[in-house]
Amino acid sequence: MNLQKIFVLAAFVFAAHTTLAQNKISGNITDKQTNEKLTGVSVYISDLKKGTSADKDGNYELSNLKPGKYLLEVSFLGYKTIITQVNITTDATVDFGLEEAHKELSEVVITAVTRATELKRSPVIIKSLDKNGMNQNASTNLIDALKNVPGVSQISTGAAISKPIIRGLGYNRVITLSDGIRQEGQQWGDEHGIEIDEYGVDKVEIVKGPGSLLYGSDGIAGVLNFISPKAPNEGKTKTQLTTNYQSNNNLLGYSVSNAGNKNGFQWLGRFSNKLAGNYQNKYDGKVYNSGFQEYNGSLMLGINKNWGHSYITLSTYNNTLNLVEGDRDSTGNFIYANANGDELTATADDLKGYKIGFPHQEINHVRAASNNYFLLKKGTINADFGVQNNKRKEFADAANPNDKELFFDLTTFNYNVRYNLQQRNDWETSFGIGGMQQGNKNKGLEVLIPEYNLFDLGVFAFTQKTIGENLTFASGLRFDNRAVFSKELLEEGTTNLKFSAFTKNYAGVSGSLGLSYQLDKKSTLKLNLSRGFRAPNIAELASNGRHEGTFRYEIGDPNLKSEISHQLDLAYFLNSDHISFEFTPFVNLISNYIYAQKLTDSLGNDIIFDPADPAPAFKFTQGNATLLGGEVFLDIHPHPLDWLHIENAFSYVQATQNNQTADKKYLPFIPAPKYRGELKAQFQKVNGSISNAYIKFGVDHYFKQDKFFAAYQTETATPAYTLLNAGIGANVKAFNKKDFLSLFISAENLADVAYQSHLSRLKYTPQNLATGRIGVFNMGRNISVEAVVNF
Repeated sequence: MNLQKIFVLAAFVFAAHTTLAQNKISGNITDKQTNEKLTGVSVYISDLKKGTSADKDGNYELSNLKPGKYLLEVSFLGYKTIITQVNITTDATVDFGLEEAHKELSEVVITAVTRATELKRSPVIIKSLDKNGMNQNASTNLIDALKNVPGVSQISTGAAISKPIIRGLGYNRVITLSDGIRQEGQQWGDEHGIEIDEYGVDKVEIVKGPGSLLYGSDGIAGVLNFISPKAPNEGKTKTQLTTNYQSNNNLLGYSVSNAGNKNGFQWLGRFSNKLAGNYQNKYDGKVYNSGFQEYNGSLMLGINKNWGHSYITLSTYNNTLNLVEGDRDSTGNFIYANANGDELTATADDLKGYKIGFPHQEINHVRAASNNYFLLKKGTINADFGVQNNKRKEFADAANPNDKELFFDLTTFNYNVRYNLQQRNDWETSFGIGGMQQGNKNKGLEVLIPEYNLFDLGVFAFTQKTIGENLTFASGLRFDNRAVFSKELLEEGTTNLKFSAFTKNYAGVSGSLGLSYQLDKKSTLKLNLSRGFRAPNIAELASNGRHEGTFRYEIGDPNLKSEISHQLDLAYFLNSDHISFEFTPFVNLISNYIYAQKLTDSLGNDIIFDPADPAPAFKFTQGNATLLGGEVFLDIHPHPLDWLHIENAFSYVQATQNNQTADKKYLPFIPAPKYRGELKAQFQKVNGSISNAYIKFGVDHYFKQDKFFAAYQTETATPAYTLLNAGIGANVKAFNKKDFLSLFISAENLADVAYQSHLSRLKYTPQNLATGRIGVFNMGRNISVEAVVNF
């Protein structure tokens, strides 16, 4: 369906339904304890993407509402969020009294399910992180911003590249969404990051496990849904400037946006820029060729009326990132090759500034998306479509700087259409179709994967029933079919076959069955059983070449079967006035788990395909795996010191392969157990000019990881280490705006500890001959200053 047809459908729905009676909801909002009128409180309906804010007298009004049931979210920084369902049959008046917040765990609206739902009522295990939470911790890329979410980790390649890991699983096992549409950009690669502008994300929803049925094959680890900022209220415009400086790598970042809402016509334009030099630590000093440059732009245009809403978003993501190789001379200084092929030692001048060296990648991701929501007489329709093109180029030869060693050109069309039946007798039912069409071309000197086309189609149904005030039952089923057409390729100038042509078809069923039961007003118990399905990716099926990032020659296997996941999730949440507690254990059984196995000859020697470049050969194979673990979170905010928070979080996952020898028993790249503790003071109001202030001190302790994939020298044990951090921030009032300036100052790794994360790929770069240490270490002390100015 092209954009013209979408607008024709929107016009038809508009013509058919503008004659329906429209209603409004209004009321007054106060501080429950003092009865003070609250100004600026947000009143928002997520499904309609329609909101307003309380005026100077605490009054609010939402008009032009079609009769129906809506989930209303009333939120104000420093106060507990109120989420309530309202049934609009005529004009309604509803007043709210807000209480000061201690800690919110359950009062959150989530959208990574079929329709907006209160988090505590969804059986699916979901964690939500807002922009304020992300701003309070320094990060050099979008995925790194999620590092403090229990159960979420990152495979990193220096400061520029991070890939998400959810409960020990990553790569194509995690689905990444941008406003509900899949982000597709060569996720199979170790050094392939996520092509989303960090400054353009207002909220992240993290689905743990295969519990989400909306997005099809691949999500057996979970889903990351990155959500853009809400549109301003009717009649308002907003210009925002965000700036950031980080001391370790001299990162300079800024983002300028302008958003508006006039008579239901909405827009959001943004330009972002980020520059980073070489990062440093006390063992390696400045790490040569670890900087990056990022330029992004986006424009959203939309219309929001009483028939629903329709938005078109155009975006471009551009990142030039250096790749660390880690080679050093006998004195421990980094070395590189110049344009003449000479090997030189990096000088202090070489390590300064924001230079682009070799090797490096250039990534360009262009995306056009259409998100639509139509109100019908008996139900609603969500229709989301996206077209995206990902160009990933790698330049490795300083003597021939324009030669593209690798050049992947990936084009994807996504579609997802869902019909939500009108709520009846507390049943909420949805069904729909979704999938994608994808094609990849190779335009570089080297070829690792073949050119291919992929066609994906899935159909699903989901229903949720609320029984009484406390019990919610949810169940869903999805069927997916994926067809992969790989093209033949001969080695250049020869008749040798590089890639064989093949056609593969994969079909699978996903499902979930869950319960959420509110034991009382403060505590909730959840149980969810789910089945997930992941078809092998193109690298696993057909790769044939040297993979620079992993120092191995990879060979695919077109006979691989689909991975099947069966997961059991339990959860207990307690959110009282002075204690917040989460306990979320899980077990995940995966059949046909895909991993790479080294090839050896009859004498046990490595098989080498290219003597001139002697990388050992690996071939993808399969086995059965078991992952178990969970997360624990405890926040104590004792009375009468309600402003004080003593936070504790622990996450653990153990991942084993069944019936394997000791060196192959554990899956590769499984995060070490982690404890995070934080002492935080929050003050809603300091004086007439400063509000929502906080100061915090934290400790991150990573336990020793001695359960690793030891075969073929793939991994080594990682010792324990402890990192200290701190932060301070507040909103500053100016020009009659309470949040004119939001300031965040944070310090990571205060003690400047030299450490290597178990999930750092730079841990396996060459040895430093001067010290005997293997690999490159992670970033040292880093101080970040971020300012957000609202004009």
